[in-house]
Amino acid sequence: MIGRLLTAALLSGVLAGVLISVVHEFTTTPIILQAEQYEARGASDQAVLMRSDEISGGRFYLAHDGEDHAEGEETWAPENGLERTFFTTLSNVITGVAYAALLVAAFYMRGQKMDGRTGVLWGVAGFVVFALAPGMGLPPEVPGAMAAEVSARQTWWIFAAASTAAGLWLLFLTRHAVFNAVGVLLIALPHLVGAPFAPLGGNVPPELSAHFVAASLATALVFWAMLGWLAGASYERFVLRTETDG
Repeated sequence: MIGRLLTAALLSGVLAGVLISVVHEFTTTPIILQAEQYEARGASDQAVLMRSDEISGGRFYLAHDGEDHAEGEETWAPENGLERTFFTTLSNVITGVAYAALLVAAFYMRGQKMDGRTGVLWGVAGFVVFALAPGMGLPPEVPGAMAAEVSARQTWWIFAAASTAAGLWLLFLTRHAVFNAVGVLLIALPHLVGAPFAPLGGNVPPELSAHFVAASLATALVFWAMLGWLAGASYERFVLRTETDG
């Protein structure tokens, strides 16, 4: 059983990662490359650590620009072209396999019939959990944009994703009114608490940042829809049909 589950997760995750890498080349990658030009101009005039804000008591950084490194320290980055495309694809494949494993595990825990079309619904739920809900508080950032301290962002992102996942489960997969009400509360809770504050600004024009947010969320929706369909179809093929044949 474990082998069949792993096969379904690996196959769907690798395919989704490769396919979404192609989509990235036409959606988010051109925006990132353009934003990096603005980031490079600003980096010549100021340090990566922009300022300390007494109002929130936190530090603010230029996003994607070596937040954990000392000023002047050089960090490795892949060269534009084939090297960058390779590492982007590799990252997407690893991410796809990890998320596919979560979906396949959820299918197995749910214990109901699964196919590609049903998998798309689960994929859309994954988009809400891991992209839309966290993105409402922490929108995707282009290089050169202002951002709150990385540890604070990571903590809130995990909180938002976990709370939204639990809320959706209680809201749609249970039939008790009390559980449904708790689910709605859990979905709203991260946004009631609020994401880490970061001021507006940075080297990148706001129009480019807004374009990147829209492109990132749209691409994430495509990724999760593909992943849901592939995971559902793979689960049906390698788990359900194998059990029936056996």
